[in-house]
Amino acid sequence: MDTVRIWEDPTSALGEDVIEYDVEAEDGSLGTVVRLSGIPGFDHLVVDAGVWKFGRSVVVPAGLVTEVDKAGRTVKVRCGKDEIKAAPRFERDNDTSDLFYLRRLGTYYESLMAARTEEVRDAEGG
Repeated sequence: MDTVRIWEDPTSALGEDVIEYDVEAEDGSLGTVVRLSGIPGFDHLVVDAGVWKFGRSVVVPAGLVTEVDKAGRTVKVRCGKDEIKAAPRFERDNDTSDLFYLRRLGTYYESLMAARTEEVRDAEGG
């Protein structure tokens, strides 16, 4: 079974230099990285989604990063925009240090990735 490490950074390419990189979801532009958090076990990006939804920002666990293109200044993530919009809402900067919020966020993304894995298996007949 494929597992997705929601919080860990599998690319080992994230660093402070990705601040202000564009973030690309599977179905288009998501926004710009405004902050990284390396809370042990809960690494994540805070993305300014701009006019996407009333200027709101979103939190994306680092484990969803699939690629960092330094030349193109882009971070790609393995979710669609609607999936990220449906995640537990990020409202205040201190949410990113609230372990209850981060656990809810992790549970959401883990169930999303598990459902996607199951869909792929069903499509492949296995």
